[in-house]
Amino acid sequence: MMSRFLLSATIAAALSAVASAQVGRSVDDAALKNAAKNPAEWTTYGFTQGETRYSPLDQINTSNVSRLGQAWSYDIGRGGGNQENTLLAWNGALYGITNWSIVYAVDARTGKEKWRWDPEVNQAAVRPKICCGVVQRGLALYQGLVIAPIIDGRLIALDAQTGKPAWEARVSYTQDNYTITMAPRIAKGKVLIGVSGAELPVRGFFAAFDALTGKLAWRFYTVPGDPSKPFENPALKKAAETWSGDWWKLGGGGTVWDGMAYDPDADLFYVGTGNGGPWPEELRKSKGKDNLYVASILAVKPDTGKLEWYFQPVPGDSWDYDSVQQLLLADLTINGRPRKVLMQANKDGFYYVLDRVTGQFISGTPFAKITWAKGLDERSGRPFINPEAHYGTEPIQISPGPGGGHNWSPMSFNPATGLVYVPTSTVSSSTFAVDTDFVVKPNQSNLGVKRGAPPKDGGFAPPPPATLPSPPAIGPEPPPEGQPRNVLVAFDPVAKQIRWQTPGGGSIGGGTLTTAGNLVIQVIPDGRLVAYSADKGEKLLDVQTGLKGGMGPPITYELDGKQYIALAGGMGVVVARNVEPGAPAPAPAANTIFPKLMTFVLDGKPVQ
Repeated sequence: MMSRFLLSATIAAALSAVASAQVGRSVDDAALKNAAKNPAEWTTYGFTQGETRYSPLDQINTSNVSRLGQAWSYDIGRGGGNQENTLLAWNGALYGITNWSIVYAVDARTGKEKWRWDPEVNQAAVRPKICCGVVQRGLALYQGLVIAPIIDGRLIALDAQTGKPAWEARVSYTQDNYTITMAPRIAKGKVLIGVSGAELPVRGFFAAFDALTGKLAWRFYTVPGDPSKPFENPALKKAAETWSGDWWKLGGGGTVWDGMAYDPDADLFYVGTGNGGPWPEELRKSKGKDNLYVASILAVKPDTGKLEWYFQPVPGDSWDYDSVQQLLLADLTINGRPRKVLMQANKDGFYYVLDRVTGQFISGTPFAKITWAKGLDERSGRPFINPEAHYGTEPIQISPGPGGGHNWSPMSFNPATGLVYVPTSTVSSSTFAVDTDFVVKPNQSNLGVKRGAPPKDGGFAPPPPATLPSPPAIGPEPPPEGQPRNVLVAFDPVAKQIRWQTPGGGSIGGGTLTTAGNLVIQVIPDGRLVAYSADKGEKLLDVQTGLKGGMGPPITYELDGKQYIALAGGMGVVVARNVEPGAPAPAPAANTIFPKLMTFVLDGKPVQ
C-alpha cells in the first residue's frame, strides 16, 4: 500500500514538473523589467524594455564565433514581402510573425512547428493601403499570451501553447487608410501599439489596450483634430497652436509605426512619431509652423497616456524625416555626471541624446551627410534649417533622402564598449519640389512632391541628376568615390564621435545585436550573417545564408547549455499594389527565395 502511494506520488510529482516546464516562467511586468537577468530568453522586441539589444550571453565570443554553423531551419511560408520580424524566444519555443500577419511557433531546439495561425487578411482590400511593403516587425509576450498585430488593424492575443485566439481588439480600420506593421510593446499590463499610413490622409495615433482582455485603455492622437470640436487632451490644444489653415481635413500624418521604449523606474513610455502629411509644409497650410507632434519623440504615462514631455527633432518636417527610429535607453556618464538617457539615430542624420526623465536635450551629432540643416542649437537641440531646404516648385537635392541616415533597421548598445552599432547610409539624397497640381486623393498616397517628371504609366521617374542645387553639407567625411555608402557605424554617444565603421548594411533592412562575448552580430540584406569584435570592428565571421532580400534582425538565446543565433529572411512571392482584385496569385519565379527562419550554433553544419 505504501509502495503504491509512493509510486503514485512520484509519478504525480514528475507530471507536475513536466507541466511546470511546459508552462514556463511567466512573462509578466517583473520579468520584462528584469529581462537582462534572464538572457537565455528573448521576450520583448528590443530584448529589454530599454531596447538595448544587448545580450549578456558569452558562450559565442570572439575566440570561437568563426565556428558558427547552421543548427536547423524552418520554412516560414509563401512570403510576400521582407521578413522584418524580430523573433521572440520563450519556454523552449521561437515565436515569429510573417507577411500578412501569419503567426507561428516552432521548437527552439529542432525547428519543428508547434502551431501556426493565419488571420486570413483580405489581401486584395488591404494591399493598396499599405505604404511600404507587406511587412510585420514583431510580437509581444505577456502572461502566456502571444499578442500579434494584424496588418488590417486588428490586435489579437493567442494562447502561447496552442495558438488559439484568446481575445481580439480593433485598433484601426483599413477603410480609414490605416495599417499596422510595428511590434507591440508591454508596459504595466497594457499593450501599446501604433498605426502606419502617414502618406495617406490619416491622423496618426497610438493606443493602449489591456493585455489580458484587449479592452481599450486610452488613445493618444499625435496631430490635433478639428479645432471646432473639443480637443481630446490639453496637449492637443497646445499642439493646435502650431498648425494653421484646415490641416485636419488632410489628417496631418504623424503615424507611429516603429520606435517605442519603456522605463519602469521613471514610469515613462516613449514613442517616436512619423512625418507630416502631405510632405511639404506649404501644402499642409502650415508654412513656418512647427506642426506638433509630427516628427517628434513623446514621453507619456502608460496608465493614462498623459504627455509628460516632448522633443521635436524636425519642426515643420517637409522631408519625410519620421522620428520613429529605435528609441534606446541607457545610463551614461556625461561630463562626469551620471545621466539616464534616451538615444536615437534619427532618419534626419543626427544622433540625439536626451535626458529620458525630463526630455532635456543633451547632444545631437551628425553621423551621416546632412544638407537640410546647418546644425543644432546647443541648448535646445532645435535645428538651424538651411533656407534653401524649404523647397518650392523648382527641384532641389536634400540629404539625407527619405530612406534616412538610419531607418527602422535596429541598432544595439554594448555597455562594456560604450558604443552603439548603427546600420547607416552615410550618403543619401533625394530631390524635392512642391507639386503645384496637388489635389487630395481620399484613399491614395498624397506626398505632394514632384521627384522628376512622371512617366506615362504613372509613378515616379528617376530623380534628376546630382547637378541640382543643394544646400551646404555637414557631417562626417563621405567615403571616397566608389566605396560603399552603406556601412555599420560604431558610435560613441559620450565622446560624440564614430569609433569605427565597416562596409555593409544600410539604413533599411537587417539590423544588429551585441553580446557580452565582445561581439556585434549583423544581418545584411544581401543575405549575409556577419560578426565583428565589438570593441575594434574586426570581422570574424561572414556567412551567406542564401536568404537575399527581406532580412530581419538577429536574436540570441540559450537552451540546454547551447547559445543560438536566430534570424529570418527571404521575400517569397511579392504581388504589386495595383493588382486587380480577384486576379490569380502570380506563380513564383524560378529564382524566388522563400522565407526561412534559420538558427546557428557553434560547430553547426554548413548552410544548406
